[in-house]
Amino acid sequence: MKNNGVVAGTEREPAEIDTSVAHVARVYDYLLGGKANFQVDRDAADRAYAAWPGGIDGVRADARAHRAVLGRVVRYLVRDAGIRQLLDIGTGIPKENNVHEVAQREAPESRIVYVDRDPIVLAHAHKLLRSTPQGATRYIYGDLNEPEAILIEAQQTLDFSQPIAVVIFGVFHFFAESGDPGGIVNRIAAALAPGSYLAVTHLARDVEGKDLTETFNRLNKMMDQSVILRSRDEVTALFGGLEIVQPGVVQLPEWRPEPGTAPPGPLPMWVGLARKA
Repeated sequence: MKNNGVVAGTEREPAEIDTSVAHVARVYDYLLGGKANFQVDRDAADRAYAAWPGGIDGVRADARAHRAVLGRVVRYLVRDAGIRQLLDIGTGIPKENNVHEVAQREAPESRIVYVDRDPIVLAHAHKLLRSTPQGATRYIYGDLNEPEAILIEAQQTLDFSQPIAVVIFGVFHFFAESGDPGGIVNRIAAALAPGSYLAVTHLARDVEGKDLTETFNRLNKMMDQSVILRSRDEVTALFGGLEIVQPGVVQLPEWRPEPGTAPPGPLPMWVGLARKA
């Protein structure tokens, strides 16, 4: 695979990496067994997730389920929906089976743009820029609070006259209502061609509610971002006028599971995929 992407961004420079405060992307990396994290992130996770159903092992299993549903969503988009362009906002630290790897296995001509504002993600961005010769990958520094700037940058790689799938996994639970996450979705959707898709995951307020609230009360005190939990109805409302694809907004293991997988237990995160008519 060749690197035909360009690390670029908006006019703002990414902040320096602060190793004195736990950071969500590094905590998530730790839960997935990665090495792009620091002791402050490991300590925060170990203390906070003691209240999670199943403790630290339970949250690690849930993190793997989150990664697995990303693969299923991307395969559906490319294999079944015929999408060849993907915009992944809030990419996170690269792991195995990143969006471009999953998409280009199905369709080597797929074009993917990754977006994140985290300096540690930028430090690892070279792993996201290994495209097939037929396709393209690119990383841009961008902030979801400014979606128009992201869309302008993405137009250098993606054709907005054709359908695009926008993937926003594990991001909107860092947006309070004052941040208007529904309005951000509407602004992104307005720029997309008919036949485009939006995929979202969001931590759940109405699954394992008491334990989850305790977990994030602890974690919010130790991290540089606070988590806002939302109900299934609230997450569904984020999609606005887009047409939600079956099976709807469901817990992660319930979204088009692989044949022969075990029935899921409760998992406190919602996932949904919707289409612009």
